[in-house]
Amino acid sequence: MITLNFKLNGKHVSIEAEPYIRLIDLLRDQFNLTGTKEGCGVGECGACTVLMNKRAVNSCLVLAGQINGSEIETIESLADGKLLHPLQRNFLEQGAVQCGYCTPGMILSSYALLDQNPNPSEEEITEAIAGNLCRCTGYKQIVDAVKATAKELNSNKK
Repeated sequence: MITLNFKLNGKHVSIEAEPYIRLIDLLRDQFNLTGTKEGCGVGECGACTVLMNKRAVNSCLVLAGQINGSEIETIESLADGKLLHPLQRNFLEQGAVQCGYCTPGMILSSYALLDQNPNPSEEEITEAIAGNLCRCTGYKQIVDAVKATAKELNSNKK
């Protein structure tokens, strides 16, 4: 067992864990953060995407021993109580949510993109979500939701 000290959704946490447990298991089983979904378990689908130090990562590929001192953000960190983040709201308004299984990972990949590039092109959005598979929407609605969010966030800065 090792002691892990890291920031989780804005709060400093400390936990004892086996160094080889996967981040997704730690989040779901130890912290009850079930918004992070497991799809393939081998880093191919992106359903388990979380942010680690502001970068989108597949939590099924990150071992607990790798997160010490890191900042981890899950889908649960975006909403402010019942007030959805604009990206979450735009996913709903643009019809980018159907079965919803890919949605947390898709939103976090998009969030990481907008954090780095507040005005991405359609090609940059497509590239940012390339590691996230969706079987339902056909991606157009997802890209539209990200574009709408970028426009909204940029107009709020003026």
